[in-house]
Amino acid sequence: LLAHATGKNYRDLVDRVLSPLGGMEKFVRPSDKVVVKPNIGWDRNPAQAANTHPQVVRVLVERALDAGAGEVLVFDRTCNEERRCYVNSGIQEALAGIKDKRLKLFHPDERKYIPVDIERGKAVRRLDIYRDALEADSYINVPVAKHHGLSRLTMGLKNSMGVLGGTRGAMHHNLGQKLADLATVIRPRLTVIDATRILLANGPQGGNLDDVRVLDTVIASVDPVAADAYATTLFGLKPEEIESTVAAYKLGLGEMDLKKIRVVQA
Repeated sequence: LLAHATGKNYRDLVDRVLSPLGGMEKFVRPSDKVVVKPNIGWDRNPAQAANTHPQVVRVLVERALDAGAGEVLVFDRTCNEERRCYVNSGIQEALAGIKDKRLKLFHPDERKYIPVDIERGKAVRRLDIYRDALEADSYINVPVAKHHGLSRLTMGLKNSMGVLGGTRGAMHHNLGQKLADLATVIRPRLTVIDATRILLANGPQGGNLDDVRVLDTVIASVDPVAADAYATTLFGLKPEEIESTVAAYKLGLGEMDLKKIRVVQA
């Protein structure tokens, strides 16, 4: 099941896509340790479509708190300077408005990456993964949908690279398979894809508003492969054109055949 909604009120969009899936209570139980993982990788403002929209992140955090989460952790390992990314993405300011001690927005601590054996990995056998992502009762993946120079697109599967430590450059050889391998260990309970505006070219960093298309759309699914597969169509591409989607499907991590995915307009 995949829900998608379109509209100008981004807070409302998130609630609308959660509803057919059973609401946030389906994904967060009382006292759960929750990770909400947006893309905060770039020193870009919300209009430039390089990071997850701050309002989408904020509503998901609020709903997780409403559902009784013990703590809600928000972080990303950035590509540009981390303080500038958190501020200019608008995410730091959006979350500052939530006065709740259970919410923690932080920069990753280099000491908290743990070497993990990727038992089902086909291209990678071991990765350093952030402890909080591994320990979360509920990992909620909140990528922005955009063009990527190497992987063609970056969506849910690619967004989980933000929990990796070490030199991530090694991931870029046979990237699609390695992202699928990572997805055997980091398994989101929910994927919410921010397509409020998408980056059509010069990703992942972007910067030029001419490359941005406003779609006012949010997509949600418990199936990470289905979410990526459906989001691919927003770019006029087919799921089978994205290596990570195909690799994850072959590992049995979800459905990529659009005919087999039940899509609900929320």
